Amino acid sequence: MSHATIDCGTHAPLRVLVVGAGPMGRTWLKAVSASDEADLVGLVDLDVDAARHAAAQLGRPELPTGDDLLELAARTDAQAVVNVTPPAAHHQVTTTALFAGLPVLGEKPMAATLAQALALAAAAEVSGRLFMVSQSRRWNPQLFHLRDMVAQLGAIGTLTTEFYKAPRFSGFREEMPHPLLVDMAIHAFDSARFLLATEPVSVYCEAFNPPWSWYRGDASACATFEMAGGTRYLYHGSWCAPGAETSWNGSWRASGEHGTARWDGESTPALDINGPAKPLDAHTGPSDIAGALHAFVGALRTGRTPMGEAHENAMSLAMVEAAVESARTGRRVSFAAVLEQAHAQALTDERRPQVRAALERPVGSRACAGSRDGEHSPTTGAVARGPATRDGG
Repeated sequence: MSHATIDCGTHAPLRVLVVGAGPMGRTWLKAVSASDEADLVGLVDLDVDAARHAAAQLGRPELPTGDDLLELAARTDAQAVVNVTPPAAHHQVTTTALFAGLPVLGEKPMAATLAQALALAAAAEVSGRLFMVSQSRRWNPQLFHLRDMVAQLGAIGTLTTEFYKAPRFSGFREEMPHPLLVDMAIHAFDSARFLLATEPVSVYCEAFNPPWSWYRGDASACATFEMAGGTRYLYHGSWCAPGAETSWNGSWRASGEHGTARWDGESTPALDINGPAKPLDAHTGPSDIAGALHAFVGALRTGRTPMGEAHENAMSLAMVEAAVESARTGRRVSFAAVLEQAHAQALTDERRPQVRAALERPVGSRACAGSRDGEHSPTTGAVARGPATRDGG
């Protein structure tokens, strides 16, 4: 999708406003402050005292703070927003920023629901502003190396992720109906799409809770995704699996017609291939959220479409919703049906006529199809007071 560029000058950094002062918000504050490409100009949070405290912890007690996104953006002459609010606030905060002319870099998930994600992709089209989702693990150089290895295997039969951890979070994760699938698995699902360069067709998922689990909801899951072209992506995971834990990235294995590629999530991936292996690219750019910020700034300067752009990222959230639906019903779920239902819900919920018009275009050109092209003109006009926001942490 095309989007407006920002001319920061040859060396001037992008003026960034962070929205959300919770734990992850403070992580983003450090990342923006450490970047030579960005200038942290303000912090928005419902709890202004929390925002001031986070600014002081950063060593920036003078940093402008407030509970109104638009007011603080105007006061600081911000050029872009990093949205680190809870998922329930993603739609409101991102829409407010986009229609105020501010591009947005958001934390995962893209929105609380797939319907809201499709609406946000349409809002980005209508506003002409970039909306990119960080999806930080995409920027791990070892994942790039694994992708390069997978590309040498020819046709891929299976890609497998094993994820076994036993964190004691306390708080909302231990009360969620599907903590693993909803709060964590999107990282693996998004990485699988990246590695295979293809999209899911259907999924069968079983979610369950071992008797020793300290979670109220299902903390374990086994999912089999059929990908376009016939590859199967297998996800086996648990958040209540003490002993011999995997890395937070999980353990990966790709099996193809020419061999196998493996990655333990922490070390350099290994390739076992029939015949000579091709040399791997260096992939030396910034990693994790610093990599996402670097890509965001670069996209705004050049107009290029970055990884994680809203239309592309929506399918990672679709994998989560489809897996949860399969676990709930005990049936194989098709992505065509999930996307159709989410699209209908987005049309029902959307109140902006221009966004509804964008959503009403043929499904083949919608966000659910991963469209990245097409010209869209930005809209103008007054935008109501920005929402007060809080980072859920």
